[in-house]
Amino acid sequence: MTSRLQRHARIANLRSRRQSVGDEEVQTVLAHLDDCDLIEDVEALVMKWTGRKRNISVRGLLVGMFLASNRNRGSVILTHVADLLAFSLSDTMREELEVHRYPDNDRGFEAIYAVVRRLFKAIVKEVDPSPLPKGRRLDLDVVAELLASADHSELADRRELMLTIANKILGTSLLDAQPLLEETPNGSAVVDATVFGTYSKGLGRESTVTATDPEAGWYVRTTKHKDPLALDGLAPTPSRQQKKGAKQPKEKDRVKKKLYGYDATLIVFRNPDHHGAPLPDGSADPDVVPALILAMSVEKPSCRPGEAAVEALRHVDPRYARNFLAGDRLFNSQSEDIFQLPIRAMGYQPVYDYSKDQLGAHGDIGGAQLVEGNWYCPSMPAELITATHDLVVTETIDQQTWINRIRARTAYLLMPKQATDAEGHRRMMCPAEAKRTQCPLKPHTLGRGIHLPLVDPVPRPEGPPKVCEKHSLTVPPEAGAKLWQPLQYGTAEWQRVYFRLRNSIEGMNGFAKDPLRERIEPGGTRRIRGIAAQTILLAFQLAHANKRKLQSWADAVALNGDRPRRRPTRRRQTKALGTWTPTGYIATA
Repeated sequence: MTSRLQRHARIANLRSRRQSVGDEEVQTVLAHLDDCDLIEDVEALVMKWTGRKRNISVRGLLVGMFLASNRNRGSVILTHVADLLAFSLSDTMREELEVHRYPDNDRGFEAIYAVVRRLFKAIVKEVDPSPLPKGRRLDLDVVAELLASADHSELADRRELMLTIANKILGTSLLDAQPLLEETPNGSAVVDATVFGTYSKGLGRESTVTATDPEAGWYVRTTKHKDPLALDGLAPTPSRQQKKGAKQPKEKDRVKKKLYGYDATLIVFRNPDHHGAPLPDGSADPDVVPALILAMSVEKPSCRPGEAAVEALRHVDPRYARNFLAGDRLFNSQSEDIFQLPIRAMGYQPVYDYSKDQLGAHGDIGGAQLVEGNWYCPSMPAELITATHDLVVTETIDQQTWINRIRARTAYLLMPKQATDAEGHRRMMCPAEAKRTQCPLKPHTLGRGIHLPLVDPVPRPEGPPKVCEKHSLTVPPEAGAKLWQPLQYGTAEWQRVYFRLRNSIEGMNGFAKDPLRERIEPGGTRRIRGIAAQTILLAFQLAHANKRKLQSWADAVALNGDRPRRRPTRRRQTKALGTWTPTGYIATA
C-alpha cells in the first residue's frame, strides 16, 4: 500500500510541473505592446487618482493575456492569466510588471484571480457601448427604459474606444510582417462578416426577458444560404428519426445553421496579382505574403453591415497601399452614403458581384448607361445589355454565348480620359472618341476599318444625348455609386481580382474557426458576456490566427537555397480565368 506521505509526494510532483515563462518571452511581448501604444491607451481608461494602489498593473494584465493567448491557441481565460502572472513568472519580471506576490495556495490563487478579474472588468466597463447590464436576464420594459435614458453620444465614443483597443491587439500580430505589407504595391483587401457565438443562451422572440448577453442576436442560415433577420416561418432541418412518409418542409425554408452571437466584420489583406501557388521546388513564394486580417469590427448579426465594414476599414494602418476592395452582394445592396462612397473616399475601389435584381442597366448620366457596374455607350446593342439577365433569369442563352457577349461589351465601354480628382470626379470618353467604335454622330470616327464596330444610334426626339455630342463627360462620384465598380464585370481581370479576394477571406474564416486551433465560432472560448468583452477576447484569437499563418508561411519558404522547414499546403486546381459564368464554369481541355 502506498503511504499517505508517498501519495502527497507524488501529488506535489504533479503540482511542480507548472510551466514557467522565460524572461525573454515576456520582453518580446512587452516590445510588441510598446510598439502599438496599447498600454498607454488602456492605462488612460482606468487610471486611479485616489484609493489604494492596485496589486497588478495594466501592463502586467496585458502581458498575462498575451501569454495566455500564446499558450491556449488564442483563447484568453482569466484563470489562466492569473496563474501565469502569479506563479509562472520570474521574480524579476513580476516586479517589472508590478504584480503583487501571492502564496502558491488556494487563497493566493483566489486573490490574484480576483485582482485580474476586477481590472479586466474595469477596462471593459470603460469601452462598453451598451447601457445594459450583463449576466442576468432583464425584463423588456426595463431594457426600453435603460436605452431611452442612455447618452448615445457617449455610447458611440465608447464603441470607438472598444474598436481601437481591439484593433491594436490585432495589430500586434502584424508588427513583424509590417515591412512586407508596406512593400506590397497592390494592397487590395476584402471585407466580410463571419458569425461567432457568445457564452450565453439565446431566447426565442416570444420571450419577455433578454438573454444574459443582451447585445447579441440570432444568426440563422437556411439551406438556400439566405440570412433572415428572424426565426419566424422557418422550419428546422428534419432529423433522421422522422418517418419516411412524414411531410417535409420546403427546401428553401429549412434552417441549416442557427447560432446566438455576433458578426465579426473582418478586413483581410491579399495581393490579387499572385495566385499563391507553391514554387516549382515545392516551397512557398517569398514574394507572396499570405492573407492576413488587417482590422475588425463587431456588431449584432445582420445589423448595420455597411457601417460595421466602414468602422473596420478606418482602423486599417494608413501605411498599407489601398487598391481594390471586394465584398459579397450584401455590401453593394447598402446605401451608397453608408458604404460605397465612404470606401472610395478612403482610397479603395469596389469589386462586386450582382444579384438578379441588379442585372442589366441601372442608371445613366448624360446618356451613358450603367450596366452591371460599368458605363457604356447609349447605343450598345440590347442583347449585350441583357446578357447576364438572359443567362441567369430567363435562361435563353448558354454560358459560351454569355462569355462572348461580355467580351463584346468592351468595345462600347466608356474610357477614362483623366485620373480621378481629389473629389472623386472623372472625365470619361465615349468609345468612338477612344477609337474603339465608329459612330455616325461623330463623322471623324468613321472609316477606321471593319475591325471596329459601327454604332447604330437610336433616334431620339430630344436629339443625341450629351455623351454623344461632346468629346468627354464628367462623371461625379455619386453617379451610379451603389453599383459602380472600375473593373468590367465578368471579364478575366474581374474574375482574377474578385475571386482571389473572396476566396482569401473565406479561407481565413475557416482558418480561424479550425476546431483544433483558434476555434473562434463556439462561445466557450470567450466566457465573459457582453459585446465589449467578446470583442476584446476575439481580437486575441484573431491575432493568434495571424501569427500562426505567418509562421506557417515563413516555415514553408526556402531560405538561402536550403530546404524549407515544412512543405506548404498543396493548392487545389482552380478553373481557368475567363471560363466563369454566373451559372457555373465552362470546362476547358
